Amino acid sequence: MAAPATAPEILDVNRRYHDAAADAYDAKWGISFGEVGQAQVLGKVRKLLGPRPGPFARGLEIGAGTGYFSINMLRAGVIGEATCTDISPGMLETLEANAEQAGVEVETVACDAAELPFDDESFDLVFGHAVLHHLPALDRSFAQFHRVLRPGGTLFFAGEPSRRGDRIAGVPKRVAWRLSPLWRRAVHARPAPPHEHGPDEHALEGVVDVHAFVPADLRAHAAATGFDDVRVRGEELLANWFGWFNRTLEASAEPRDVPLGWIRYAYRGYLMLQAVDRRALEPRLPPEVFYNLMLAARRPA
Repeated sequence: MAAPATAPEILDVNRRYHDAAADAYDAKWGISFGEVGQAQVLGKVRKLLGPRPGPFARGLEIGAGTGYFSINMLRAGVIGEATCTDISPGMLETLEANAEQAGVEVETVACDAAELPFDDESFDLVFGHAVLHHLPALDRSFAQFHRVLRPGGTLFFAGEPSRRGDRIAGVPKRVAWRLSPLWRRAVHARPAPPHEHGPDEHALEGVVDVHAFVPADLRAHAAATGFDDVRVRGEELLANWFGWFNRTLEASAEPRDVPLGWIRYAYRGYLMLQAVDRRALEPRLPPEVFYNLMLAARRPA
């Protein structure tokens, strides 16, 4: 059995993986910086920060990627200024281009979340989306989040995979992969070319995801660092099953061959089931059964 990867090795893999993925990332995940993207981001933030979150004068995003959260939060007025960090310079280059096109100003800094190059008590909000599970040194990272937040400042993370939800999501993925040859034949799509996003990305996919969480993990990391008012919530169950089933089918095909009608069906179906999750399931079921976990906390004033 191979020895576990060290923290520097994990950071290096994440850097290379996300550099390779940066150019195609927004198209792959359907990222929007218009009204739809803004509604999606606000919908997530409001679940834990209330119907009118903020406004926060200065926001720091950890693992900002191509800017999905920061740009949409700037345009919605949730944050006044955005500093966007990521381990991947390639992602930050794409983020800067997206921000320019969206007409907003951002500051970008390539750095490790466990060694943030900012002064103490510099930000009103520290946030991120789908990033904590990539960080090898979670204790040190949470200590940095606490350090750079002003007293009374808010911590918010969304899109973190739950341990049980991750296992559940494997079922539609496996079913879809077995059905993918029949699906490609039905929609007249060719198989996906090998190494679609560059020679490294597929080889590194299994290494970049370091953690899957139970709610107690996130609560413990926040509380041990000195945060209070710690809240954890789950989101997306039906939408997740539907989304991963369709994404697995689509990933098996040449992207240009996926019919527009299918793309519309998958997108609208996902939004519909997301609404069912939000209204009917998320308020009633324990967070650990959902695919994604969300965390909010506050630095004591």
